[in-house]
Amino acid sequence: MGRILGVISTKLVMERSDFLRDGAPRRMENEFGQATVFLTDRTALILRHGDDPRNHILPHLINHRANLKALKDIGVGEIVGINSTGSLKKAFSPGMIVVPDNFITLTATPTIPNSSTVHITPSLSDSVRQKIINAADNCDLKIVKQGTYWQTHGPRLETKAEINMMANFADIVGMTMANEAVIAQELEIPYASACSVDNYGNGILDEPLSMEEILEGTRKNADLMIQLLHSYLNISP
Repeated sequence: MGRILGVISTKLVMERSDFLRDGAPRRMENEFGQATVFLTDRTALILRHGDDPRNHILPHLINHRANLKALKDIGVGEIVGINSTGSLKKAFSPGMIVVPDNFITLTATPTIPNSSTVHITPSLSDSVRQKIINAADNCDLKIVKQGTYWQTHGPRLETKAEINMMANFADIVGMTMANEAVIAQELEIPYASACSVDNYGNGILDEPLSMEEILEGTRKNADLMIQLLHSYLNISP
C-alpha cells in the first residue's frame, strides 16, 4: 500500500463519491481545534465546510490549522485540494479545471510557524501539480495546466471593480486555497490544487452573479473531480 493521500474538498463535490461513502469518520483534536477526517485505506478526506449542510462553515470561519494538522498527524504523504473558483477571464469558462502554479492573497493567512518554517516562501508543490496533470492526461480529462489563483477573504463575493482589477494579475478567484497551501508548506506536506471553474466572476458577463449559479457549477464539475482523484491514486505508488 502506498502513502495515504490527503484530500480537502467540499461535501457538494464529494457527496456521491466513494471517498466519502466508504470513508470511516474519525474525530480528531489537536492544539488548534477539532477536525473530522474520513479515512479509507488510501485517502484521508476533510470536508472544509463541514459535513452538515445545516451548519455550513463559511470560508472565513474554516479552521484550516486544525484541518491541516489533523492530516499531518494521520501521516498523509501529500495533499490535493479540490477548490471551487470563479473565472476572472472569459477564456477560463465554467466547466474547466485549472491546476494553478501560483497564487496571490493580500490578506493575512493562518499560520503554524516553527523555527524552520517561520519565513517560508509560499509555493505550490511541483511534484503534486505534475501528478495532477499526469492523472488528467491518463483519463483524457482536459485541464488548464497553469494559472494564478487570487484568494479573497470572503464570505462576500467580489465587486465588479475588484474582479476587473484582479483580472490584470490572476486567472481564477476563490476563498480557501492559499490558506491551505501556506499551512501545508509550513507542516512540510506537499500540496497542490485542482480548481473547478464553476462560474464567471461578478461583471465578466452582463448577467448578475448568484449563489445558485455557483452551486450549480460546482455540482456539474463534481464528477470530473472524482474521476481526476481516482486517476491520481492509480498513478501513485
